Amino acid sequence: MRLSGLDDSETVLLKRNFTGANLSLLRALVEDTAAAEGLTGVRLGEFTLAVSEIADNAVEHAGGRGHLELRRLPDELECRITDNGPGFTPVIPELLPGLDDTRSGRGLWLAHLVTDRLTVAASATGAAVTLAMRLR
Repeated sequence: MRLSGLDDSETVLLKRNFTGANLSLLRALVEDTAAAEGLTGVRLGEFTLAVSEIADNAVEHAGGRGHLELRRLPDELECRITDNGPGFTPVIPELLPGLDDTRSGRGLWLAHLVTDRLTVAASATGAAVTLAMRLR
């Protein structure tokens, strides 16, 4: 599906609003779409897990809902998850949270660990987490 306003090298593959009630469906759609675009094996599982963790964070910490957009770029899949929650300080822990004094941040830590690129933009009116996996 091509959307107007996109660079010719970008294709929107999946757009979904989500809540806690449909997270399992969202995970399945992301996994199926990523597989159809050529992501396989461990990398497919890691990408699906990372997207799931970030979507779960939106549900748990940002009012129970979010929006996902999965795009195909020339050499990678990019997923952007946004929410309208209260915002947070976008710090990705260096150690697994719980091994130090930090209790939160496990989803961000895990997503950062298994993806090729992860960025976080947060404000008082919401957050946007973008993660990507190179297609090899």
